[in-house]
Formats: sequence, C-alpha cells, structure tokens
Amino acid sequence: MISQIITKIAKREFARALKFEEGSLPHLPYCDDEKPRLLYMHIPFCEELCPYCSFHRVVFIETLARKYFKALRWEIHLYRERGYKFSGIYVGGGTPTVLIDELAETLSLAQQCFPIREISVETNPNHLTPGNIEILQKNGVNRLSVGVQTFNDELLKKIGRYEKYGSGEVIAARLKNTQGSFDTLNADMIFNIPAQTPEMLEADLAVLLKLNMEQITFYPLMVSTITQALMENTVGKVDFSGEHKLYKLIVRRLEKYYNFSSAWCFSRKKSLIDEYVVNYDEYAGLGSGAIGYLGGVCYSNTFDIEEYIALLGRGNLPLMASRSFTLRDQMKYAFLMKLFSTKLDIPALEEKYGGKFVKTLWKEIALFQLARALRYFPPRFYLTPWGRYLWVIMMREFFIAVNNFRAYCRKHAGLA
Repeated sequence: MISQIITKIAKREFARALKFEEGSLPHLPYCDDEKPRLLYMHIPFCEELCPYCSFHRVVFIETLARKYFKALRWEIHLYRERGYKFSGIYVGGGTPTVLIDELAETLSLAQQCFPIREISVETNPNHLTPGNIEILQKNGVNRLSVGVQTFNDELLKKIGRYEKYGSGEVIAARLKNTQGSFDTLNADMIFNIPAQTPEMLEADLAVLLKLNMEQITFYPLMVSTITQALMENTVGKVDFSGEHKLYKLIVRRLEKYYNFSSAWCFSRKKSLIDEYVVNYDEYAGLGSGAIGYLGGVCYSNTFDIEEYIALLGRGNLPLMASRSFTLRDQMKYAFLMKLFSTKLDIPALEEKYGGKFVKTLWKEIALFQLARALRYFPPRFYLTPWGRYLWVIMMREFFIAVNNFRAYCRKHAGLA
C-alpha cells in the first residue's frame, strides 16, 4: 500500500517538476565561483536501438556523428567563455565510444579547458577492445560503465542485444579481460525485465560475483509511457508487482561484498557512479537532448541534432527549454538525491540553505520516519532497508518522468 502511494505521489510531483516554462527563452548565466560541478556530455548515436531504451538516441551515421562531435567541442568552449569550471566528466548516450577518435579529441579538449579530476564513460560490450581501452586510458578515463543488462541469452535476444553484443558468456569474458584496466569497471544491469524470473536474476548475480566486479549498478526497468507499448510488442508487459522481491534478492546477494553507493549501485570502493546527480549538486548538460541543472535552473538542449549542430555553428548555445526551481523545490530535489546515496547530512544541508532545510521539509522527513524509511543517528538520517526500496521507487519514477520528457521532445523533433 505504501509503495503504491509513493509511486502515485512521485509520478505527480516529478511530472510537475519537469514541466518546463513556456514563452521564456532559456538563458545560461555567467559563472564567477569555484563550486564543484560536473560536465555531462551526451552522445546520442547507437549501432543498435534497444526497444526498452528511452534515452535520446539515433542510429549511427558516421558523417553526422563527426559533425556532432565537432559541435560538441564548440559547446565546451562556450561554457569556458562563461566562466564555468568542472571537476568531473560523465559521458553518456547512446554509445559514447561509437567514434573513439572523436571521443578522445573531445575529452582532451575538456581537460585543457577545465580542472578535471575524474572521468566516467559509458560503453557497450562489443567496444571492449584492446585498442579502445588503450585510447580511453590515455585520455584520462578512470571509470568505464558497461551496458550489460543481463547475461541470460533468451532475455538478451528479447531485448535485441544478443546478435550485436554476443551471448552472456561472451559478454562475461569481455568484462573479465577488461578488469584492472580502469580504477572502476561498472556493470550496468537491469532487473524486472518482463519474463525475468528470480532464477534468471540469481544466475546473473552469480556471474557478477564470480567476475568480482568492482561496481554493479542494478537499475529497475524504467521505460517512458510511449516505450511501454513497444516493450509489450517485443519483450512483454511491464509489471512492477514483483519488483520488490527481485530487489531484495539483489541486496541479499550483494550487500555482504559491496557498499551502497546508492540504493541501486553497489561498490567495493568510493567511486563516481552513473547517478552523478547524487555526488554533484550542479551539472551542465552538453550535447543534443542533454539536461543540466545550474543555479537552481533545470534546462534542456534541443533534441533536433541538425539544429544542435547549426546553432553551435553560429556560436549560439543550443538551449531549448528551462525551469527555475523555487527554493523549496531545490530543497526537495536535494532531499531526494542526497538520500538516494542512503544518507542525508543535515548540518551540510542546513549550512547550504541558511538553516531552513529541516524547517521547510519537516513534514516530508516526519512522513518517511513514520513509514519506517528513515533512521536518525545524529547528525545524519539513514535509509532503512525498506527506505532503500522506497527510494528505488521514487528514483524510478523520477527517471521515467525524465524519459517521458525525452519522448515528448523526440516526437516534437521528428525522432519518435
């Protein structure tokens, strides 16, 4: 009952938060402080479009992709001209490694422009080649996140990844051969795929533990409203009724060997995670369809790739829409993201918000305490095991809301 209530409330709140303001042109202010920020770069090109994926992605065309990377480097220069400094880079997609030479040039430029300390890049199993790994190492990548999803061959076939990326056995061998090449090698997994049984999930966990992975991220299946129809036709109907059982299975198998970096990310050591929004209060979104959050303003770049390239070619930022968060909205956002890391540092948040954090959100804090989701061990709140699952629900709904926004924008740009 509580999980259903949380789902309903989260859907409503996140849909409201991501309703961008109409009639006002987005504006990126100049920056004059040294606040730690992350630079997110989106590479939308994929060799294969998976039916469950709601991210902004298009089929790879080399000539277009090379123009795109060039425009992305122009965008990096524009952020530097506006005084921004970034200490971390996260490159997502799509498939960022689809043109490894262009990615290398782009990472090199970003490191020349900003005091970068950590770089994370997403990739797919077929790109785990010695040549690619060497180039990524030379360009400062210290975390590589590999989209695995599952090692089960039948599920890989259903979600359209078997022919392109190989069998579960082949993928596991590639991960094993890549171990030790980076500070952190992360396996991106999905649970609650239609037709996925607890036995299938147990088998996936057994492979991961045998590989002794440094980091494992287990996403619940998150698809946009539009993508659900495609999922039903290709994979099966999305059903959340068994999600909690599968989540408990994951936690039971992994918590003995890993720490919680977030409610669904398990790490052997401190490292950047896929949910960079947890570790960084602010982040810039570069690339077509990228979403950023700077100075209390959430904004999005255009999803039209040709328009993205053309705007930057004229020296303009490719901003499409934005929403200014009220102070209360900013606090609620911080509450959601910081607790996703399983703990909430109250003194730090009180300092950040001028002593108003608890006074403003006391009802929300009390509600989750009554729901047995939070425990207070001064000076921090911690998620209980039940609380971790509630945060999985809320973050699932947050990302579904983001995916719905992406789907709407892609349709508007003629990319649906």
